[in-house]
This record gives sequence, structure tokens and C-alpha cells, in this order.
Amino acid sequence: MEGNFNSHLGKKLRMRRLALGLTQTKVAQAINVTFQQIQKYEKGTNGISSLRIMQLANFLKVSVLYFFDDFVNHSGESNEKQKIESDNLNYSFLAKLFANLSEQQKESILQVLKNTINLEKTG
Repeated sequence: MEGNFNSHLGKKLRMRRLALGLTQTKVAQAINVTFQQIQKYEKGTNGISSLRIMQLANFLKVSVLYFFDDFVNHSGESNEKQKIESDNLNYSFLAKLFANLSEQQKESILQVLKNTINLEKTG
């Protein structure tokens, strides 16, 4: 199970790093390890300590729970409670992010949402 978990963490790390367009070197520098260590994390060869997970979450702008999303436990069942907690943290993150936007940015986002609602009603 440990290898499976390390592999899961590595896949989540790689997916987020690529989504942000970051190199392994950039991520490594941010948490003070070598890029080879990031490679080992991503391949699941090495486990990631809790401290490193916290550092990675901060740098990659995700909650710590992001790394545990979708992990299937030893009984083969996904942890639904964990998913709900993760969703709550994601909403909290979005609310904080939205609060820091300028009024013009907020208005633009609200307009997009209104347009989406109108499309759903007509389409």
C-alpha cells in the first residue's frame, strides 16, 4: 500500500506542477531539494514527508488535502469525508482569492457567471 500511496502523491504533484507550467527545477528550488528529488517524488520512488507536502501545497497553491484526493484506501473505497473536506477548503481558497480581486475583476467574473446561467436557461 505504501508504494501505491507514494505513486499517488507523485502523480498529484506532477499533475499540479504541469498545470502551472513549472519545471521540476523550479519546484525543487522552492522547497530546497534537488530536481532529482522531485523526479523521485513524481515517480513514487521516494515518499514525501508531511513537511514537504505542506511546502509543496503552499508553493503550488493547493490545500494539503489536494494530494490525498481520489486516493483509494486499502479496502478499495474512496474516502468520501475527505472529499467533502477538500471541497470545503477549495471553496474557502476561492472565496479568499475572489476577495483579493479588484472590483473590475470581480465584475468580469460575475458577468461570465451570469452569461453561463443564461446559456443554461436557453440552451
